[in-house]
Amino acid sequence: MGRGRFKVLGEDDDSGGGGDDEEEEAAEARVSVAPERWDVLGLGQAMVDFSGVVDDEFLDRLGLEKGTRKVINHEERGRVLRAMDGCSYKAAAGGSLSNTLVALARLGGPSIDNPGLHVAMTGSVGSDPLGGFYRAKLLRANVNFRSAPVKDGTTGTVIVLTTQDAQRTMLAYQGTSSNVNYDECLASIVSKTNILVIEGYLFELPHTMNAILKACQDAHKNGVLIAVTASDVSCIERYHDNFWEIIGNYADILFANSAEASALCGFTSQDNPISSTRYLSHFVPFVSVTDGPRGSYIGVKGEAIYVPPSPCTPVDTCGAGDAYASGILYAILKGTSDLKSMGLLASKVAAVVVAQQGTRLSVGDAAELAESFESSLEDSKVCLDVGSDHISSL
Repeated sequence: MGRGRFKVLGEDDDSGGGGDDEEEEAAEARVSVAPERWDVLGLGQAMVDFSGVVDDEFLDRLGLEKGTRKVINHEERGRVLRAMDGCSYKAAAGGSLSNTLVALARLGGPSIDNPGLHVAMTGSVGSDPLGGFYRAKLLRANVNFRSAPVKDGTTGTVIVLTTQDAQRTMLAYQGTSSNVNYDECLASIVSKTNILVIEGYLFELPHTMNAILKACQDAHKNGVLIAVTASDVSCIERYHDNFWEIIGNYADILFANSAEASALCGFTSQDNPISSTRYLSHFVPFVSVTDGPRGSYIGVKGEAIYVPPSPCTPVDTCGAGDAYASGILYAILKGTSDLKSMGLLASKVAAVVVAQQGTRLSVGDAAELAESFESSLEDSKVCLDVGSDHISSL
């Protein structure tokens, strides 16, 4: 993987964590025992991230469009890695969904009188060293990766190039992550889950729609909430019908940014995100649309609730939407019915991640955010009611 080519900055998945080592070692030491029921199960791409800081000239030299995401092959990956010779990088158990799950697990972290949230992920990693790295790092962050490694498979990677203006350019080499099947492991735990989260990047993989459909059907049949992340505009544009097959028939929760929401609606990029939020909320009971530094919106039953942004100085925008989603999921699991409070928590989580280098919410920051949110909740918890027959079952 070019390990000898780079000046290694670090190989932890907790950028900005500062002081998390003891907590993570304790998590790693815990025996991986499956609970009777998972709070959240994620189905997504398992990718190892290699992230570094570059300048605009570097992107121009390689012919890369800043701020975009591109799927590359093995040869293209080698070309970029060679060009990065001498650069610093960080390795992490990455992927959009894993960012959300790690942040969620940390927001709901264990304490003396509370075992914490039970968070799991399924996907596809190879039997190579990177696959072992991925599984170990997630477990260390209290996220249990349930899928067995693919024999002789090559774990997927994403090269994340961040420029000084906090924009990131992502190059994805899919490897084994492109083969996600509805195997016995996944089938056995979908029905034992409160919320199933499906990563939108899976829709661009040729053999995953069958797995997604089966997972959604089993989840829906067993009263499991189904959340979908929009993930990427180009992916939506190329697989629009696939997205809507799931969103229109199964989704209870939808996460998107303003551009992704417009693409799902068939609107132009100039359309107000309020319009997209309202439109999508006629099809999905709970819609979350982020609009960068301008704030975000929560859509319910044709209405859009504005959530102001949490102030911060941007350092790295990579993972902002993933962090926001973790705040929403945490609030849902805590049973709050105050939509504005949910959005404000999500905005604060995103702001913390944007203000640091790296995509992961640290243990310390997560504990502070969760404590602040807990103190704002009323003593009597009520379940979220947004029009779904089973969304109040949590």
